[in-house]
Amino acid sequence: MTTNMRALFSVSDKTGVVEFASQLVDLGWEIIATGGTMKLLQEAGLKVINISEITGFPEICDGRVKTLHPKVHGGLLGRRDLDSHIAQLKENGIEFIDMVCVNLYPFKQTIAKPDVTMEDAIENIDIGGPSMLRSAAKNWSAVTVVCNPDNYAKIISEIREHGNTTKETRLQLSAEAYTHTAEYDMMIATYMRKAAGLNEKLFLEYDLKQGLRYGENPHQSAKFYATLESVPFSLATAEQLNGKELSYNNIQDANAALNIVREFDAPFCVGLKHMNPCGAAIGTDVVDAWKKAYEADKVSIFGGIVAVNREVNKEVAELMKPIFLEIIMAPSFTPEALEVLCTKKNLRLLKVDMSKEEGGHNQYVSMNGGILVQEQDIETRTVTADMCVTEAKPCEGQLTDLDFAWRIVKHVKSNAIVVVKNGATLGVGAGQMNRVGSAKIALEQAEAALKEAGKDIRNEALVLGSDGFFPFDDTVTMAAEYGVKAIVQPGGSVRDEDSVKKANECGITMLCTGMRHFKH
Repeated sequence: MTTNMRALFSVSDKTGVVEFASQLVDLGWEIIATGGTMKLLQEAGLKVINISEITGFPEICDGRVKTLHPKVHGGLLGRRDLDSHIAQLKENGIEFIDMVCVNLYPFKQTIAKPDVTMEDAIENIDIGGPSMLRSAAKNWSAVTVVCNPDNYAKIISEIREHGNTTKETRLQLSAEAYTHTAEYDMMIATYMRKAAGLNEKLFLEYDLKQGLRYGENPHQSAKFYATLESVPFSLATAEQLNGKELSYNNIQDANAALNIVREFDAPFCVGLKHMNPCGAAIGTDVVDAWKKAYEADKVSIFGGIVAVNREVNKEVAELMKPIFLEIIMAPSFTPEALEVLCTKKNLRLLKVDMSKEEGGHNQYVSMNGGILVQEQDIETRTVTADMCVTEAKPCEGQLTDLDFAWRIVKHVKSNAIVVVKNGATLGVGAGQMNRVGSAKIALEQAEAALKEAGKDIRNEALVLGSDGFFPFDDTVTMAAEYGVKAIVQPGGSVRDEDSVKKANECGITMLCTGMRHFKH
């Protein structure tokens, strides 16, 4: 048996492969290669052994079968420390292979194409590649397995220094190879199971984005993992322009704020605390939206998170700067705005992709011993006049506020009530055990805000939104006492008629959307 070190190359991603193979040749290694990889290396002037010379068998079936052979896998799996293995290999004319440099057919990129066919997908399922990676990874104590071009430099450095890769590196590369093949098989299984209509298994793949200082509380450890798929309104792909590292609670709150921003096309601003909006408003521009959102609840926004769907300019930056905020998120910041805000070294500024997309993605919630999966609640019906179920009909201004209230209350913890006037929240009641309790909180908050402005709530013709239906007329009765003139709710209670009757008695306009938005 030869004592030369031999490396087998078969790569789809050819980044850096010529230089890597050249350096191995300079270090005395023999290079074996397949198909396109062999051609590329030969064109670079390297001496390359065709895989068919090793197996004594040609590539067949359009290249589907070329490395599935004992002279390949025997050379990879044979143990150097067992005389019996060495004797069997020698008896069968099999030489050791000391390194495998393989990365796989681009299955993920293929199925991402909008016009991909099943035939295209199938032809991009690699068989020989994963088999070689797994064989080499199993025999990691003797074989170096390389599936990531990022490792080429380290491997060459170790061979130059030690004559071969270190055992510690080979173990790490083995783990990386098994991870690579596991991810690859998971993608294929997910694609094929979807095509076959099977759903009793769930495969998830996330990469570590960052370790966090702690979790929800200081005694809890935490990490932030991100999906490989890039999606809008996501912190996973946000660019942090200033401030200290995000915490677990920052990420939770910021995600909730981005889901609210997604609802609006007009200039919009939301302040958020503990995953509930404390002030939200649409405006003529970002400055107007911020002013209205801030005035909605100047107390609660302290230490909160702000998200806007327009570029942050110098004017709005100067208005935000005096307020203690944890995070400001926007699709962009002007250089002048950054100059103003970056003077606050702890203020986190996040540039977030806020481009709209059709449809949503799955939402995952962990529980003890399991996981819940549901579609994201992306769809929101626009509130229209034909949803009215009362004698009193909405005017145009009320419809605008009703639609605004409906989009905000959707993102408030159930039971949820919001009170709105002129495209801004005046009161938010969140997460109470009954809807009347939430209504009381929201209405009293709105009353206090209007009183501070020298106004009587009963003269303001407010709009109220509820995330759930009214099983009793008590919420409508309370709303009437505070001067509410229009209500939007999903409807659907067996006792809807009681609330409609009470609304008619009180001269209140009521609209039922036919869609519920509970947020537990």
